[in-house]
Amino acid sequence: MATTSLPSPPLSTPKERLVALDAFRGLTMAFMVLVNDAGGRESYAPLEHAEWNGWTPTDMVFPSFVWIVGVALTLSLAKRVAAGASKGTLFLQACRRALILYVLGLIVYAAPAFDLSTQRLLGVLQRIAICYLAAVAIYLTTKLRGQLIWLVGLLAGYWLLMAYAPVPGYGSGRLDVEGNFAHYIDRIVLGAHNYRHTKTWDPEGIVSTLPAIATALFGVMCGQILGLKKELRTRIGYMVAVGVALIAAGEICNVWLPINKKLWTTSFSLFMAGMDFVILSAFLWVVDGLGHKKLVKPLVIMGLNPITIYMISELLDEALGISGLHKTIYNAVFAPAASPMNASLLWALSYTGLMFLVAWGMYRKGWVVRV
Repeated sequence: MATTSLPSPPLSTPKERLVALDAFRGLTMAFMVLVNDAGGRESYAPLEHAEWNGWTPTDMVFPSFVWIVGVALTLSLAKRVAAGASKGTLFLQACRRALILYVLGLIVYAAPAFDLSTQRLLGVLQRIAICYLAAVAIYLTTKLRGQLIWLVGLLAGYWLLMAYAPVPGYGSGRLDVEGNFAHYIDRIVLGAHNYRHTKTWDPEGIVSTLPAIATALFGVMCGQILGLKKELRTRIGYMVAVGVALIAAGEICNVWLPINKKLWTTSFSLFMAGMDFVILSAFLWVVDGLGHKKLVKPLVIMGLNPITIYMISELLDEALGISGLHKTIYNAVFAPAASPMNASLLWALSYTGLMFLVAWGMYRKGWVVRV
């Protein structure tokens, strides 16, 4: 991981850079901080994950981040391959980056106890690392047809596992918390190294990583569309068409395999990828099409160092909780100012604002931390 000083502000980028993608990444990052750092126990429903089946805006955050990784790696690797870079070298660099991301994920969940006996092995950054490396490998070794085969195979294979693989004591086809196949695998393979709030299964678990890789590949598909030598209007049209089709496919699949973020079901992967296609299309039209780049400059700044901001936000939140400062500040400043829900929201907004100040400070210094 290295820090580079830019000779000019990061927004002074080449014309071919898609500011819309940077803005979408920044929006995703800001919303991730907002929903991860509520002040109190009560929050508005859209700022909470769905309890099990179904979805809320909060459930869009993580798949969007994975999807954006797929888009970004496609645009980056396409340029480097065209410039003559060795695919073997590119893959080794991707392995290094994935390893660093995975280790950073371990650190997030290890702090502050660093108890190796219960160290969570999977998690947010770990899943991003795995999906990124798998998507890079598939992109570098296949053409569009092969990538589509991989995508369909991952989604269909996961569906078959969840529908037909037997779980001792429960049978097959169970999609409840205790009886599903993904829970069974996490329990027997990860054991004490599962998510500490669930103990026996991980929402970023082993089997559900398969459709998460497919989410990254949906991003790769979007990157392929963006790389076409066609007018922006045409590419946006393709993206909207694909997005609407995926949303419809997700809703149809929801009948048999419910949209569920914790299981990252096939329907969830389809639906959320469709939403991402549509949202990025809107950003592209407003930002790169109509040229309203100043409107999204704060979002671009927020998305310039996403991994750094994520690490700072998570570790600072942990430190505030352990030290008791979170409770002290919240009770003294926020709790008296509003109802429990609004006080919690005010804390979350303030914390997100603090993270923006960190991102803005790095932007002003010209710092970009590259993993």
